[in-house]
Amino acid sequence: MGRGALFLVAILLGILALTVVLAVIMWTSTEGPVTISVRGFIALGLGALGTAVVGGGLMALVFISNRSGHDQAVHDEARSRMPEDGGPF
Repeated sequence: MGRGALFLVAILLGILALTVVLAVIMWTSTEGPVTISVRGFIALGLGALGTAVVGGGLMALVFISNRSGHDQAVHDEARSRMPEDGGPF
């Protein structure tokens, strides 16, 4: 892994840590006790898992579409319809 990639990973981990710290501060600064039942934690976990599955599935479809050549066909068609000067009209 190059220096640029390591720098990017360090920046992203810093953003993640900052987000977690801010979430804990916000959670603990509310007035009164904040309680979530076991069912609430299950719903929260299932919602996060479902979001990750949908996001992963959409990313998989993007990669499959790119590798199968569908994106290139659309790009070529759009290129052929553009004027010679490259402008939008």
